[in-house]
Amino acid sequence: MDPTLNRISHADTRPIALWLFVCAVLVFAMVVVGGVTRLTHSGLSIVEWKPVIGALPPLNEAEWLAEFEKYRETPEYQKINRGMDLEGFKGIFWLEYYHRLLGRLIGFVVLVPFLYFWWRKRIPPGFTLRLIGVFALGGLQGALGWFMVASGLVDTPRVSAYRLTAHLGLAAVIYAYLLWLMLDLLRPTPVAAAPGLRRFAWLVIGAVFVTILAGGLVAGTRAGFAYNTFPLMGESFFPVGMWSQQPWWVNLFENVGTVQFNHCARASGDAWYQHPAAARAADVGSGASGRGPIGA
Repeated sequence: MDPTLNRISHADTRPIALWLFVCAVLVFAMVVVGGVTRLTHSGLSIVEWKPVIGALPPLNEAEWLAEFEKYRETPEYQKINRGMDLEGFKGIFWLEYYHRLLGRLIGFVVLVPFLYFWWRKRIPPGFTLRLIGVFALGGLQGALGWFMVASGLVDTPRVSAYRLTAHLGLAAVIYAYLLWLMLDLLRPTPVAAAPGLRRFAWLVIGAVFVTILAGGLVAGTRAGFAYNTFPLMGESFFPVGMWSQQPWWVNLFENVGTVQFNHCARASGDAWYQHPAAARAADVGSGASGRGPIGA
């Protein structure tokens, strides 16, 4: 927590906090649109990364045909969508286009207000570098997104599960970072909390983040199709062949049964051990003096 924020009025920081909240909402929407793009197999429809001129879609029949011809050279068209016509291509193109357009919109929404607040000297002392960190993370995310897409344009018509997971994980980091900055502005003085609660909160955050990464691996390996039941994986608690690949640790990332089990088990565990943290937080917030189940 930056102590200099205590010397700045709430009225001065509230517009910046609101701006950061809007950015966080847009990042969340970006993740949702990215998920839809993934589910509709639209992510490999645009085969070039043009951050500036790529903001405009094809505007006439000739441009559409040129874009379609580039897609027809990809492994996805050759091995999966061979025979797709131009209208079918437009259907998957628009989803990926909107996903990238939203990314550009986020960049605009971050840049323009930042420049305004900086020009008007509204940014609290010591906070400028932290806001520049948002730009750095956003630029890294755009590059990582293309790095992910590029992995599906050569040989195999599927993006790397590792790159997809990294892309999702970085989105979660950016989202959390924006909310952290916002809360720092709205509440510069830390709320009193038992040390045990604070440690446990960090543990929960870490566990949820790992579960999100595990979900990225499920999406990347398409492990969600392996079993449709839980806690039983088919007819047993553990999936068949859970440790069949060598070396053993590869199963955690590439064995579809293991990947799906890992994600489901982690999500269930998150739901279970977050309950005492929530109960303890309620005690602290109400001023209760009794110790919660996670200690002080």
